Amino acid sequence: MSLARRFLLANLVVVLVATVAVGAWVGLQLEKGVLDRTAAVTALYIDSFVAPQVEGISTSGTLPPANVDALDHLLSNTQLGERIVSFRVWTTDGVIAYSPNRELIGRRFEPEGELASAIAGVVSTDISDLSGPENAYERERWSRLVETYVPVRERGGPRVIGVTEFYQLPDEIDAEVASARMGSWTILALAAIVSYLLLAGIVKQGSDTIDRQQRSLRDRVAELSRLLDQNASLHGRLQRSAERTTALNESGLRRIGSDLHDGPAQTMSLALLRLDELDGAEPVSEAVGSALDDVRSIAAGLRSPAFDDLLLADVAGRAVREHERRTGTSVSLTVADVPSSVPVVTKIAIYRVLQEALSNATRHAAGTDVAVTLSSSPGGVLLEVSDRGPGFDADTVRIEALGVAGMRERAELLGGSFAISRRADGPGSVVRLTLPIADGAPG
Repeated sequence: MSLARRFLLANLVVVLVATVAVGAWVGLQLEKGVLDRTAAVTALYIDSFVAPQVEGISTSGTLPPANVDALDHLLSNTQLGERIVSFRVWTTDGVIAYSPNRELIGRRFEPEGELASAIAGVVSTDISDLSGPENAYERERWSRLVETYVPVRERGGPRVIGVTEFYQLPDEIDAEVASARMGSWTILALAAIVSYLLLAGIVKQGSDTIDRQQRSLRDRVAELSRLLDQNASLHGRLQRSAERTTALNESGLRRIGSDLHDGPAQTMSLALLRLDELDGAEPVSEAVGSALDDVRSIAAGLRSPAFDDLLLADVAGRAVREHERRTGTSVSLTVADVPSSVPVVTKIAIYRVLQEALSNATRHAAGTDVAVTLSSSPGGVLLEVSDRGPGFDADTVRIEALGVAGMRERAELLGGSFAISRRADGPGSVVRLTLPIADGAPG
């Protein structure tokens, strides 16, 4: 079940229970009100017609025959008798002074319950099941009656001199209570139905809105998942393409280096030998020799070692040693906790960036305190090349002129990052390269 249906079901149970409880309470209050009104009306009759016939009980504890006859007449030939089916007069000691059942006259019963309350001066009314010992006469004729106790006070004083007990048929009261209950139950039921329908409408509207939003959200999540899958696929293809591009570029550089070495360099060597045989060609020979050295240096720089069988530390060490041999400067190399297995394209990128960064340090920092640090980083490797040269001013120096563009492009192609900045502890600059390494990447 949906949340809205569970809420409506729970609310329906609450409404039904509340309606039944309130209806029952209202019914009890209506019944009590009808009984109290009946008692008040009957008590008025008693006080008007019966009390004068009971005043004689104050001295003798019994009623004179004339008073008994008068009470018999009231119960049989008057409007009061039409409403009352049984009647008794009690003394304050619990003795029955009058009853249609003459066998009860003079008998004493212990005052308790409503009788005790009436002796204390309280009018009380209730539906009796006629289970008391004094109700043998009534039990033979009826199953239940409306029982009322009315205290009789002495004329002109507050003292209770006796109690009148009378019984009425409950039919009229039952009909009135039933009618009142039906009306109250109808009103309560209509109010509950209207409130439930209003609440159900509000909840359904909210539930429909939530369902639409959930469907829309699911559709968007599915579309986003699809786009993420596409992006992941495109990223993988781009990464593989970048790796192939790096490998192809490296292969092209090797080929160019080999071509320079085997082509122009050999030709220039042959020309240098011929010039040495000629008199007066020393200046030309020196120029050609210098150009030959440059071509050989370029060719050597373009040809990279075979990286497949080299560890990353060996790659960095070879780049540093080649730079020291070519420039005659000293470079400090520190390798700390680098992965033993990295992709070949990562080795190529480290090698080429290190070549360019060391070349910049030699050209622009005069090779002062050049230090290389190769270490691991979260998910990859970190290369730092620092020097103690004059540094640079980012506002006036064109950083891209220092070969940064090529280094940054290599980093971004492999999903890494590249940065160059001034040293924080004094003059000089720092080049930082971070490259990711996928788990299980081949070495």
